Amino acid sequence: MNKFSQWIVAGALCTGAGLAAAQTLPEPANVLQLSSTGSVEVTQDLLVMTLAATREGRDAAAVQSQLQQVLDAALATARAEAQPRQLEVRTGNFGIYPRNDKDGKITGWQGRAELVLQGRDFDRITRTAAKINGMPVSQTGFGLSREAREKVEGQAQTEAIQSFQAKAKALAQSFGFERYSVREVSVNTNDMGFAPRVAMMAKSMTADAAPPIPVEAGKSQVVVNVSGSVQMLK
Repeated sequence: MNKFSQWIVAGALCTGAGLAAAQTLPEPANVLQLSSTGSVEVTQDLLVMTLAATREGRDAAAVQSQLQQVLDAALATARAEAQPRQLEVRTGNFGIYPRNDKDGKITGWQGRAELVLQGRDFDRITRTAAKINGMPVSQTGFGLSREAREKVEGQAQTEAIQSFQAKAKALAQSFGFERYSVREVSVNTNDMGFAPRVAMMAKSMTADAAPPIPVEAGKSQVVVNVSGSVQMLK
């Protein structure tokens, strides 16, 4: 047998021995799986208000032009009131869609343009929305800014970790063990980003015919989950 063949045989024997040893390893014993949660309730400090305009007509280009004119005027008004973090302005959905008869023939076009006002200064946002002509409020939503979420995440995390430790100790003692050690653990924050509470507004409302819309923020829960396993010890 040449040296190359001998190496193959030796390697195969070593691999087989390794597999045999791996197969005979004992399963982890006295390991406890558990999880805990910490949560903090905080007032929503972010308002998102969506304004929308719709147009219809027989010519798609004309409908698009009409929407663009309304949107350009609205953007000019909103940008004059913009302020970083307090009132930020962006466009939303903009689309032109065909209208069809029962035979599928295009009989006209309809379009919709959106303008989004977002920020933490509720009064500034609602006053700006009331100044914009031709784009009534279509919906509002509330959420948490990144700063507000990060401010209470540490508190929720501490609560979750302390709960995890208390559970681990109590359960280990209930099973007749004196102490425990952490084997593995993961910490996850329930971060949904901006998750608005939407309130649809009447489509017939016109911003130039009504005072600023009253808004009232609700509460959000910042939740931290801790899960993992501990080794119960005598």
